[in-house]
Amino acid sequence: MKKLKNENAVFKEALLAGVKYAEGRGVVEFEATDSVSEKLLYIYRLLVHDKVISPMPEEQVSEKTLRHRIALWYLHQLPKDHPLLQ
Repeated sequence: MKKLKNENAVFKEALLAGVKYAEGRGVVEFEATDSVSEKLLYIYRLLVHDKVISPMPEEQVSEKTLRHRIALWYLHQLPKDHPLLQ
């Protein structure tokens, strides 16, 4: 797994986009007390369920790999001239 350029910044934006996606679907309402890990796992499982991303083998599911996977999902949605891609 190759680290992405600006991965932390991309992940922060990806998490916000994932929360918006999940809440937009009407399947969940995240609260301020929900941890980033809980949100991350829920968003990953929802994206897999909706067949937006392909699932990873269960033994590879960890916070580090999920952060990377969600960041990649978000990068593929960005326009080519977006500052995070520079």
